[in-house]
Amino acid sequence: MSDYGHDVAFGVLLEPPVDRAQDAVALAELAEHVGLDVVSLADHPYWPDRLDTLALLSAMTVRTSRVTVMSNMANLPLRPPTTLARTAATLDILGGGRFELGLATGAQQMWDQIEGDGGPRRNAGQSVEALEEAVQIIRALWTSQTPVSFAGTHYHVEGVTPGPAPVHKMGIWLGAYQPRMLRVVGRRADGWVPSSPFMPPEYLPTANSLIDAAAEGAGRSPSAVRRGYNIEGQFSSGSGFLEGPAKVWAEQLTELVLDQGISTFILYRAADADTIRRFAAEVAPAVRDMVAIERSRAAPSM
Repeated sequence: MSDYGHDVAFGVLLEPPVDRAQDAVALAELAEHVGLDVVSLADHPYWPDRLDTLALLSAMTVRTSRVTVMSNMANLPLRPPTTLARTAATLDILGGGRFELGLATGAQQMWDQIEGDGGPRRNAGQSVEALEEAVQIIRALWTSQTPVSFAGTHYHVEGVTPGPAPVHKMGIWLGAYQPRMLRVVGRRADGWVPSSPFMPPEYLPTANSLIDAAAEGAGRSPSAVRRGYNIEGQFSSGSGFLEGPAKVWAEQLTELVLDQGISTFILYRAADADTIRRFAAEVAPAVRDMVAIERSRAAPSM
């Protein structure tokens, strides 16, 4: 693996509990204020103790002015691709080109809840097929100049008028862990975002290899797929991944940039303002500095 040279970005994945809606928005504002680059929300529309992710992202969009706002990840089975495309484009327009669409198949252990909410029950293979179809429909609705038709196994649209168009070239980021889904990332996605509790750093090389091979097989450069990482850790005296002082965090994240091409780090389950401030003040700038030094050393001399 290698460093793909992308700008290094830092953000937070916030929780949207129904009893603390304003807290989530305030933390998004704080993230922007302290210099982070991304604010995002998970999406579990079948949980009534969570606010609707896309509605809350709308509030975060209008209360911020600089940060990228992102779904992390939108639940495809309960959000039809045509509606999702229009909602994402609306959020991008609202924010002046700051929305990125994170999309996932839906957690396999949640199919009872998804089906109970009126969504389809899919096995693992069907979920991957449906997501790849959805990505194609969404892109077409953003970019086509003529009515969109698509006849897939899971989605069928006929003569749909495209639009609205996003303000910027909006990326589609996929959450993926298994080989078949990782190959879809390589073929179709603009970005990939696994979570460290479910894909620890030692598994990243194999996953990255699958993405790169699939990208090349589709005639794409591996660098066309940005690599993100939802990271969970604690500022402590531990010895594991992201267990230690900020200096240890910075060293470990720098290594992931340079060796695994990860360029966006999103603080996972960031529940308090102090952790967000410390991440922004002590970790993010240290990683940027160390990456810049190493990249300058690796640059060919003139």
